[in-house]
Amino acid sequence: MFKTKVVTRGVDVTVNAFYRHSRIKQYLKDGRALRIETVINSPTDLRVGRRLQHLDELQDKARAINNRLLDTERVGQGCVLASPAFARVAHPTIEEGRRAPALRFGDPRVMALAGALATCVHAVTGLSNKSLRAFMTGLLDAPYTIGQASYDLRRLRLKGLITRQPRSNTYTLTPDGLRFAIFYTKVHNRILTPLLAADQPPAPPPLRQALRAIDQHINDYLTQARLPTAT
Repeated sequence: MFKTKVVTRGVDVTVNAFYRHSRIKQYLKDGRALRIETVINSPTDLRVGRRLQHLDELQDKARAINNRLLDTERVGQGCVLASPAFARVAHPTIEEGRRAPALRFGDPRVMALAGALATCVHAVTGLSNKSLRAFMTGLLDAPYTIGQASYDLRRLRLKGLITRQPRSNTYTLTPDGLRFAIFYTKVHNRILTPLLAADQPPAPPPLRQALRAIDQHINDYLTQARLPTAT
């Protein structure tokens, strides 16, 4: 189970992301500096032993979590997927001597996959077959099997979008993987979806007026050509 909570007090915002018995807290320290605190209440959440001899390993993993959260937020501010990388992701390629299937923009399953990877939980703590299935079933509103998850994890790995952690079945996103996830979801949710419904609110009035003018000119042109307008 994963959950997040945003608490607003006055003008300050505190973001808490919970994972098992642990959490990440992000807030403005004295209203001046962004501060991230990772609280590990159970070392086994990160597959670390409980004894004091494992403290250095636990600290390294906690700092890595902080860095991945910051990397995710940085990519969110500038997530353009450059042409070579986009072509490699969106078309079938040969990677490591094996065929890597395409992750085509617009395909419902691929878009759901990008949305699952873009979540803070997967970006920070990594993903597994089990956690991916939980998110994908909700995003697709349809059953998503172990075999489908294995297939998607394989093509993500071959495309260089995720990498497997040593001695585990957990994967972490690569820099290209973060860009893929956020670029696909941002373009779809913030550009295409509003544009496809740009003739109605919440599209801005100037855009709606421009589209109405274009539509009227097209209808006039069709009338002059003695062609019926679309219904």
